[in-house]
Amino acid sequence: MSLATEPRLGVVEALAARRVPRTLHPIAWWLWALGLATAVSRTTNPILLILVLAVLGFVIGQRRVEAPWARAFKYYLAMALVVIALRVVFRTVFASGIAPTDHVLFRLPHIAAPHWYAGVQFGGPVSLEVLLAAAADGLRLGTLLCCIGAANALANPKRALRVLPGALYELGVAVVVSISVAPQLVESVQRVRRARRLRAGTAKGLRVLRSIVIPVLEDALERSLRLAAAMDSRGYGRVGRATRGSRRVTAALLLTGMLGLCAGAYGLLDASAPRHLGLPAIAVGAGLCCAGLALGGRRVTRTRYRPDPWLAPEWIVAGCGVLCAVLLFVSTGYSAADLNPSFSPLRWPTLPVVPALAILLAAVPGVVAPPVRRT
Repeated sequence: MSLATEPRLGVVEALAARRVPRTLHPIAWWLWALGLATAVSRTTNPILLILVLAVLGFVIGQRRVEAPWARAFKYYLAMALVVIALRVVFRTVFASGIAPTDHVLFRLPHIAAPHWYAGVQFGGPVSLEVLLAAAADGLRLGTLLCCIGAANALANPKRALRVLPGALYELGVAVVVSISVAPQLVESVQRVRRARRLRAGTAKGLRVLRSIVIPVLEDALERSLRLAAAMDSRGYGRVGRATRGSRRVTAALLLTGMLGLCAGAYGLLDASAPRHLGLPAIAVGAGLCCAGLALGGRRVTRTRYRPDPWLAPEWIVAGCGVLCAVLLFVSTGYSAADLNPSFSPLRWPTLPVVPALAILLAAVPGVVAPPVRRT
């Protein structure tokens, strides 16, 4: 190797080192998170729910990018704790009957309800079994929130807008703006707190709330106006060459397809529903939605700069979430009662092996997803 080629190779290696690594497709992260959320909706077992939270924390710690909107997961954890506390409080106040073998912790003053409000009891004895069941139910709701928070922390919602079909153009804009509100508020709060520390602000507690709320609201309004101007300058909201009749047909197909999907989901969940409300209604609804998407996609022509690829890591990440949901729905290899243990009589919940392995399978994206660049 000559000396003249050594500096050139050094430049090439430096450019390769500075190359930004590829980020995973945002839809893959959302499919993974929605699969986990579907699995969470099937169980109130606190061991499995805590395992799901551990998996979410592991994947976020390994594949979260260094962006302000990616730091919102801890706020979702705080919201989950609030949900658990509220569920326990409501279950304590609006108590129902307890079993004779329950362990009574304390008694609240009983308020008699009218006859037309039968079935709800205000106050009365509160047992340990009731509080544990309420905490497990609140933990399930909190874990569902954390699954959505994980998707917000791992996937950039603005990048997901580029892959939506043309028929969901306006709806996609509204969804992206709505799900990016929480990360933007978190970023605004962090920026205002950092500015206060630079100005030697030492006030704490409720007194500092007044000095934070107004700048945060002003920053959120300014960001919304800036986003609207940027979207308008890039042609968001234009209808293309579609006529009024084609737009009405597209809306009718999508609305009818959504109604068919809802009716099919109800038919699958309710065993007493007619047979044609199950899989046939879902198939018809999916066909109508696909027709509406295909027809609506013709009215808007968009070009994409550097489209996000869908490669093997995307298939693995999305497949892990979907497979986790499927394994918790089929109830094969374990008892369905293990997913929703009873706390009366009081006993420690068991750990079913197959659901636990399915949840651990959802931690694979923390290893196979493209690594992020750390600074």
